[in-house]
Amino acid sequence: MVIKMKKILITGARSGMIYPVIQRLKRNYFIYVTVHTDSEVKYIKNLYKENNIECIKLDITKDLDKLNKLDIDILVCNAAIAESGSLFEIPLEKVKENYNVNVFSNLDLIQKVSKKMIKKGKGKIVIISSLTSKMVLPFLGSYSSSKASLSAIARSLYYESKLLKSKIDIVLIEPGLYKTGFNKLAFDKKYEFMDNDSFFKSQIELIRKVENAYLFLFERRKLKSIANKIYEAITIDNPKFRYSAPFSHNLFSKIINLFY
Repeated sequence: MVIKMKKILITGARSGMIYPVIQRLKRNYFIYVTVHTDSEVKYIKNLYKENNIECIKLDITKDLDKLNKLDIDILVCNAAIAESGSLFEIPLEKVKENYNVNVFSNLDLIQKVSKKMIKKGKGKIVIISSLTSKMVLPFLGSYSSSKASLSAIARSLYYESKLLKSKIDIVLIEPGLYKTGFNKLAFDKKYEFMDNDSFFKSQIELIRKVENAYLFLFERRKLKSIANKIYEAITIDNPKFRYSAPFSHNLFSKIINLFY
């Protein structure tokens, strides 16, 4: 008897913490690996040459019709962008774009894919949020608030899924700070528009130094702890609703929230 491979769609899958997960998943699953640009597609096609991995260019803000013909058993919502800057002065268009990608487009994706899952009677949706949704850092309000919204969406979907006759697992992943390049890029984006008109112009160099020190001290170099959580959430039956790592960052976020 031929056992049919389950099919996984992973968005935002160029690299970072999702790469070691895909390395393990490819042994037993058919994986649709999606990225945002043509150059990224070329990169991942060289990275993943297995017959059970299909690389797709997918902009989740406008290309979701590409998924209509796909049969997806497990959806992993990993696509995200991070805009930074003080909420006193960050251009509103940047905040809107943060929400368009991280919140609205992910919800649109979930709605489209879940329709087929509900009809089939089963499926799993894994939503990658962030511990910064609970542990908000200065100048990351746009990103953190968008991830807080995404976490709230995951919780609402989890409760609503219990009312369905179909078995749809909803899983929330909240990673802390890992050294993938994403955090440094996010921190630096605000300097593109912070100039002599900024309220913080006299403090820019100090802010840079504090952020670099923060990343040096707290970013985890090894991805194993979060990769293990994501892999477990995807592969096991009856997963927990929420996974987070590393433990120290999760604990710190809980302590911080006791005082605010």
